[in-house]
Amino acid sequence: MKKIILSLFLFISFGAKSQVYQFKIVTCIESILPGGIGRSRIIENGTEIDYTKFTTVRSKDGKDKSSRDRDDLKVDDFKESTLLNFYSLVGINFQNIASNDAMLESMLNKYSKEGWDLFNITSSVESDAGAKDDGNGIFITRFFFKKK
Repeated sequence: MKKIILSLFLFISFGAKSQVYQFKIVTCIESILPGGIGRSRIIENGTEIDYTKFTTVRSKDGKDKSSRDRDDLKVDDFKESTLLNFYSLVGINFQNIASNDAMLESMLNKYSKEGWDLFNITSSVESDAGAKDDGNGIFITRFFFKKK
Protein backbone atom coordinates (compact mmCIF):
# COMPACT_ATOMS: atom_id res chain seq x y z
CA MET A 1 0.00 0.00 0.00
CA LYS A 2 2.84 2.37 0.86
CA LYS A 3 4.46 1.67 -2.51
CA ILE A 4 1.23 2.49 -4.33
CA ILE A 5 0.80 5.78 -2.45
CA LEU A 6 4.46 6.71 -3.00
CA SER A 7 4.23 5.82 -6.70
CA LEU A 8 1.04 7.85 -7.07
CA PHE A 9 2.63 10.84 -5.29
CA LEU A 10 5.74 10.67 -7.52
CA PHE A 11 3.60 10.37 -10.65
CA ILE A 12 1.57 13.44 -9.69
CA SER A 13 4.71 15.39 -8.71
CA PHE A 14 6.49 14.71 -11.98
CA GLY A 15 3.35 15.34 -13.99
CA ALA A 16 2.75 18.76 -12.45
CA LYS A 17 3.73 21.64 -14.72
CA SER A 18 5.47 24.72 -13.41
CA GLN A 19 3.30 27.78 -12.95
CA VAL A 20 3.57 30.39 -15.67
CA TYR A 21 2.22 33.82 -14.85
CA GLN A 22 1.39 36.92 -16.83
CA PHE A 23 2.53 40.10 -15.07
CA LYS A 24 1.28 43.68 -15.11
CA ILE A 25 2.72 46.79 -13.47
CA VAL A 26 0.68 49.93 -12.91
CA THR A 27 2.39 53.13 -11.73
CA CYS A 28 0.71 55.90 -9.78
CA ILE A 29 2.47 59.28 -9.70
CA GLU A 30 1.09 61.91 -7.36
CA SER A 31 2.49 65.39 -7.57
CA ILE A 32 3.82 67.23 -4.55
CA LEU A 33 3.83 70.72 -6.02
CA PRO A 34 2.34 73.71 -4.22
CA GLY A 35 -0.73 75.37 -5.68
CA GLY A 36 -1.94 72.27 -7.53
CA ILE A 37 0.25 72.97 -10.57
CA GLY A 38 1.65 69.44 -10.82
CA ARG A 39 0.41 66.48 -12.86
CA SER A 40 -0.77 63.35 -11.04
CA ARG A 41 -1.59 60.21 -13.02
CA ILE A 42 -2.13 56.47 -13.03
CA ILE A 43 -0.01 55.05 -15.88
CA GLU A 44 -0.72 51.64 -17.43
CA ASN A 45 1.49 50.19 -20.16
CA GLY A 46 -0.30 48.85 -23.23
CA THR A 47 2.68 47.49 -25.17
CA GLU A 48 4.68 44.30 -24.81
CA ILE A 49 8.42 44.78 -25.10
CA ASP A 50 11.13 42.14 -25.41
CA TYR A 51 13.73 43.40 -22.96
CA THR A 52 16.46 41.31 -24.61
CA LYS A 53 16.33 43.62 -27.64
CA PHE A 54 17.57 46.43 -25.39
CA THR A 55 20.17 44.43 -23.49
CA THR A 56 23.85 45.28 -23.91
CA VAL A 57 26.30 42.41 -24.09
CA ARG A 58 29.72 43.24 -22.67
CA SER A 59 32.80 41.22 -23.55
CA LYS A 60 36.38 40.96 -22.32
CA ASP A 61 37.69 42.68 -25.45
CA GLY A 62 35.97 45.88 -24.29
CA LYS A 63 33.50 46.00 -27.16
CA ASP A 64 29.89 46.55 -26.17
CA LYS A 65 27.22 45.11 -28.41
CA SER A 66 24.05 47.11 -28.01
CA SER A 67 21.05 45.91 -29.96
CA ARG A 68 18.94 49.08 -30.23
CA ASP A 69 18.83 52.77 -29.63
CA ARG A 70 17.16 54.07 -26.47
CA ASP A 71 14.61 56.02 -28.51
CA ASP A 72 13.26 52.68 -29.78
CA LEU A 73 12.38 51.76 -26.19
CA LYS A 74 9.67 54.39 -25.74
CA VAL A 75 6.14 52.98 -25.96
CA ASP A 76 3.30 54.82 -27.66
CA ASP A 77 0.43 52.72 -26.32
CA PHE A 78 -0.39 53.45 -22.67
CA LYS A 79 -3.32 54.54 -20.53
CA GLU A 80 -3.11 57.72 -18.50
CA SER A 81 -5.79 58.28 -15.84
CA THR A 82 -5.95 61.70 -14.22
CA LEU A 83 -5.50 62.06 -10.47
CA LEU A 84 -5.71 65.17 -8.34
CA ASN A 85 -2.67 66.81 -6.76
CA PHE A 86 -1.94 66.56 -3.04
CA TYR A 87 -1.72 70.34 -2.63
CA SER A 88 -4.06 73.19 -3.45
CA LEU A 89 -3.29 76.88 -3.00
CA VAL A 90 -3.93 76.67 0.74
CA GLY A 91 -1.95 73.47 1.48
CA ILE A 92 -2.72 69.77 1.67
CA ASN A 93 -6.09 69.02 0.11
CA PHE A 94 -7.59 66.02 1.93
CA GLN A 95 -10.53 65.85 -0.47
CA ASN A 96 -8.05 65.34 -3.34
CA ILE A 97 -6.35 62.54 -1.41
CA ALA A 98 -9.71 60.83 -0.78
CA SER A 99 -10.60 61.24 -4.47
CA ASN A 100 -7.28 59.66 -5.51
CA ASP A 101 -7.91 56.78 -3.10
CA ALA A 102 -11.29 56.21 -4.76
CA MET A 103 -9.62 56.15 -8.20
CA LEU A 104 -6.97 53.66 -7.03
CA GLU A 105 -9.62 51.51 -5.33
CA SER A 106 -11.60 51.46 -8.58
CA MET A 107 -8.48 50.37 -10.50
CA LEU A 108 -7.64 47.64 -7.97
CA ASN A 109 -11.23 46.32 -8.03
CA LYS A 110 -11.20 46.28 -11.85
CA TYR A 111 -8.03 44.19 -12.01
CA SER A 112 -9.26 41.88 -9.28
CA LYS A 113 -12.47 41.22 -11.27
CA GLU A 114 -10.32 40.49 -14.34
CA GLY A 115 -8.46 37.78 -12.40
CA TRP A 116 -5.28 39.71 -11.58
CA ASP A 117 -3.70 39.07 -8.15
CA LEU A 118 -2.00 42.02 -6.48
CA PHE A 119 1.19 40.52 -5.09
CA ASN A 120 3.41 43.51 -4.32
CA ILE A 121 3.27 47.28 -3.85
CA THR A 122 6.29 49.53 -3.67
CA SER A 123 6.43 53.28 -3.19
CA SER A 124 8.89 56.12 -2.82
CA VAL A 125 9.05 59.88 -2.59
CA GLU A 126 11.33 62.33 -4.35
CA SER A 127 11.23 65.76 -2.82
CA ASP A 128 13.37 68.87 -2.41
CA ALA A 129 15.21 68.07 -5.62
CA GLY A 130 18.51 69.33 -4.27
CA ALA A 131 17.30 72.85 -3.62
CA LYS A 132 16.72 74.06 -0.10
CA ASP A 133 13.01 74.19 0.79
CA ASP A 134 11.78 73.98 -2.81
CA GLY A 135 8.68 71.96 -1.78
CA ASN A 136 8.56 70.12 -5.10
CA GLY A 137 8.51 66.41 -5.73
CA ILE A 138 6.54 63.30 -6.57
CA PHE A 139 5.10 60.36 -4.68
CA ILE A 140 5.31 57.23 -6.81
CA THR A 141 3.62 53.88 -6.16
CA ARG A 142 3.96 50.76 -8.29
CA PHE A 143 1.37 47.98 -8.17
CA PHE A 144 2.53 44.53 -9.30
CA PHE A 145 -0.12 42.10 -10.52
CA LYS A 146 0.03 38.52 -11.78
CA LYS A 147 -2.38 35.97 -13.16
CA LYS A 148 -2.19 32.46 -14.57
